[in-house]
Amino acid sequence: MYKFHTKPYEHQKKSFDASWCLNHFALFMEMGTGKSKVAIDTIAALFEGKKIDTALILAPKGVYDNWVKAEIPIHLPPRINLSVLRWQPGLTKKFANDLKDFALPKLRKDNTLHIFVMNIEALSTDKGFDTAKDFISLNPNIITIVDESTTIKNRQAKRTKNVIHLGRLSKYTRILTGSPITKSPMDLYSQCEFLKKDCLGLTSFFAYQNRYAIVVQKTLGRHSFREITGYRRLDELNESLDTFSYRVLKEDCLDLPKKIYIRREVALSPEQIKAYAQMKKLALAKLESGELATTQSVLTQIMRLQQICCGFLRTDDEELVPLKNNRLNELLDIADEVQGKAIIWATWSHDIEMIAEALRRRFGSEAAATYYGATPQNDRQEIVERFQDKDSSLRFFIGQPKTGGYGITLTAANTMIYYSNSYDLEIRLQSEDRAHRIGQEQNVTYIDLMAVGPEFRGQKQKTIDEKIVKALRDKINIAGQVLGEDSKQWLI
Repeated sequence: MYKFHTKPYEHQKKSFDASWCLNHFALFMEMGTGKSKVAIDTIAALFEGKKIDTALILAPKGVYDNWVKAEIPIHLPPRINLSVLRWQPGLTKKFANDLKDFALPKLRKDNTLHIFVMNIEALSTDKGFDTAKDFISLNPNIITIVDESTTIKNRQAKRTKNVIHLGRLSKYTRILTGSPITKSPMDLYSQCEFLKKDCLGLTSFFAYQNRYAIVVQKTLGRHSFREITGYRRLDELNESLDTFSYRVLKEDCLDLPKKIYIRREVALSPEQIKAYAQMKKLALAKLESGELATTQSVLTQIMRLQQICCGFLRTDDEELVPLKNNRLNELLDIADEVQGKAIIWATWSHDIEMIAEALRRRFGSEAAATYYGATPQNDRQEIVERFQDKDSSLRFFIGQPKTGGYGITLTAANTMIYYSNSYDLEIRLQSEDRAHRIGQEQNVTYIDLMAVGPEFRGQKQKTIDEKIVKALRDKINIAGQVLGEDSKQWLI
């Protein structure tokens, strides 16, 4: 019997028992219910059972580092000899040599579990695909796991085709996602095809579409096309999925902690890296010259670094200069995964409007509402009431914590996303309590978006984003820390 290193919750134990020894399985577990732990326990149990000796984990950019830094170290039993390699874009000579030693069984220590973690975006490139394919070919006793598997829902994308090919080569396969259907039941097909060819009992996508979708032939001018107008036999589809999947919703998990904290990393773009380095250099020069003599002056420099992390900078004459960044796309990926309603907090007004516009484009014109300084006073209560109405089409409450973080009740949501954070601890705690208060019947998941810097000598450089979130989660009042010697630590 497998001995867990960290005690599973009841739903994790059930999903593990139902799936660990099967060759192909889907863990449809809502965000915050711990699907990563189930996957890691599966890897460990299969390894100790002599079924596998290697694992390939494919996860989005904002998630894959968390497997290496947190999930694997926390949940994998220390009794297992472990070697982990993290994909590095660019394929440097050193990484290529490390990968060669890691991938070739004859060069490795006996009885050691080898886990290769890649960001799934790399599978859109020939180099990334060839690397993963060669790794699997050299290690046939392997489990390949796709985390947040809706990243392969587009069956026509190169990435999807490459990942499905990797599934064909793998002895064991797993997909992990909280929301396997983001727009339509057609999203499921490619995810299931990765698990196993003809997983749903149908020989092609068109057979699947004809079975479960209502398709109408339409004509527009000289062009004729097929349009999906509805869906059918969904009970049958669910029964088919039940044979190789396990579904977990937070509302069904009675033993989860009341507050669940998750971080989603966002890689800085080259533009942001350059601007961040320049701003940090300028701030340190001001610190050395004595210009930053007050708490407020240091906090202003911290704020400017944080603005760059969010994708813009302000000039001395208050002109806003946008910087190419990945932050909004990461937020939209999270929104696709969220079940039901969500609260999104952002510090700056233009971010709030940008987020609202993007969510309306993706989810419909009634899906998002803003609540910040520019929101008319007469509209504010009506927005709260619509959000609290479970039958309302308003899914996303996008607010500024200084405005919406006090006094109002937003218990219709059990997911809260911090697009950006204030350095004020009171504002953070008050905003958290908008959902976690009397009337909330479920656990609340808090997701912090945070920019991560480039690597230097194999280590990622910490950004002001990461420092702020760590301080807030540790209940530290940042304003009380930024003078004297601490100032330099914050700015570097």
